[in-house]
Amino acid sequence: MLKRSFGKTKYIPVPQEALPHRPPKPDQTVCPQCASGISAEELRENFKVCPFCRYHFPMTAHERLNWIADPGSFEEWDTELSSCNPLGFPGYDEKLAEAREKTGLKEAIITGAARVQGYQVVLGIMDSRFLMGSMGSVVGEKISRAVEKAIERTCPLITFAVAGGARMQEGMLSLMQMAKTSAALERFHKQGLLYISVMTHPTVGGVPASFAGLGDFIIAEPGALIGFTGPRVIEQTLGQRLPERFQRAEFQLEHGMLDLVVDRAELPAVIGQLLRLHLGGNHG
Repeated sequence: MLKRSFGKTKYIPVPQEALPHRPPKPDQTVCPQCASGISAEELRENFKVCPFCRYHFPMTAHERLNWIADPGSFEEWDTELSSCNPLGFPGYDEKLAEAREKTGLKEAIITGAARVQGYQVVLGIMDSRFLMGSMGSVVGEKISRAVEKAIERTCPLITFAVAGGARMQEGMLSLMQMAKTSAALERFHKQGLLYISVMTHPTVGGVPASFAGLGDFIIAEPGALIGFTGPRVIEQTLGQRLPERFQRAEFQLEHGMLDLVVDRAELPAVIGQLLRLHLGGNHG
């Protein structure tokens, strides 16, 4: 496929220039990285990126959908799917109910068909507010169904991952989603179709070790934590200090685990370039 043809060229598109620090006012959001004050309007205009240091604030699934998809083009799939408590795990039913009330979502991912930069694609967008974006049986099922529909429609697949790992309340049923989503993507790749995987902060555990790590192009937002196990656990296990910025997107790019690190403001244009490279003028 494309990565066999073009190899692993690594580059970081030049982000928008950061502005000087500004002390916060009482009604402003304080950037956790530079402590500048940011108004709600500035956050909207900058796609929830700090204009002073380019720190990327989290986006909800619907915020990201409205930002990446062409207006009015999204058709959501599998809205009836929602997790149950197959193992009778104590407190899981209550956590699911709380997450649904808090987010308005039934699960930690939304999937469906959309147009991006004019091209027909299949989208999968995760939301960290729903049980930290953990992958349980329904998340794995929705991803697998999205892959299968992309095969049926012979169109590209784009996923936006943000995940805290496997959903412990579902035990082995959660872990098996790594194999299920990977098997679905193997069938997808055999059809010569394009898969663009975007990892955002944080993407850890079984998600980067399965579907999010299998893209033809693997992209990350700046500063995103990406890895199987978090650095704190690794340091405690090994009993030694890890390199500075270990497992951050820029570190992973330098060590060959990513193809691109792209500022959020530049990402739609970069995805559009990749779609044009693969599809040419065929918008589906």
